[in-house]
Amino acid sequence: MPAYAIGHFTSVRPHPDVIDYVERIQATLDPYSGRFLVHGGPVEALEGECGTELVVIEFPGKDEARAWYNSPAYQEILPLRTRHVDGDAFLIEGVGPDYDPARKGEVLRRSL
Repeated sequence: MPAYAIGHFTSVRPHPDVIDYVERIQATLDPYSGRFLVHGGPVEALEGECGTELVVIEFPGKDEARAWYNSPAYQEILPLRTRHVDGDAFLIEGVGPDYDPARKGEVLRRSL
């Protein structure tokens, strides 16, 4: 089941470290088959407020996503971003091709 690393960044302060991070991140993703689905760009908020940048990286599974995040290669470059970019980062597992959202309704109904 695919998993996703999601970055929701609320403040990005331009700095040479951020450029270095962006130029080096793909090499940290490759061993874990990570690939960018979204990498910044204009965000159109349909409900609520959104930060200045969104990033979505897809992995084959949550184990690969976690291994990438904890890898020495990524941990080495992470401070290049975190010193100049504020926000949150998450890992979340995706759903399979046979996913039925009505099942989530059933689970929620049982919790009432």
